[in-house]
Amino acid sequence: MSTWLIYALLSAFTASLVAIFGKIGLQQLDANTATAVRAVVMALFLVGVVLAQGKFNLIGGVLADKKALLFIILSGVAGALSWLFYFMAIKHGNVSQVAPIDKLSVVFAVILAVILFGEKISLLASLGVALITAGALLVALG
Repeated sequence: MSTWLIYALLSAFTASLVAIFGKIGLQQLDANTATAVRAVVMALFLVGVVLAQGKFNLIGGVLADKKALLFIILSGVAGALSWLFYFMAIKHGNVSQVAPIDKLSVVFAVILAVILFGEKISLLASLGVALITAGALLVALG
């Protein structure tokens, strides 16, 4: 099995735990406040990973590259908005409906990659995107 596929499957599984743990944790809490606490935990955890890998000295290079830093900041804001909306959705809805709709991010990412980067996708990949869309809607609304 390819390394990228192992990481992708681990990513998908751990992302599923975000929904499960989040739904349990949000029972009596404000979704936005809980998301902020989650973000702090994530930041501390990730800084710990960078320290454990001995790569803390590379942060200066990230901060020095203004264009890269701008897009990393924009990515962080987009991610934070995604978490805010996701936690609000799972607080008020069923995980079994919210999670499939959230996975439409795959569809949006492919469409944006084609528009913004000129990436080409095959007919088979286009069919896959259509099936993801149909599957997410069928699971969420069915």
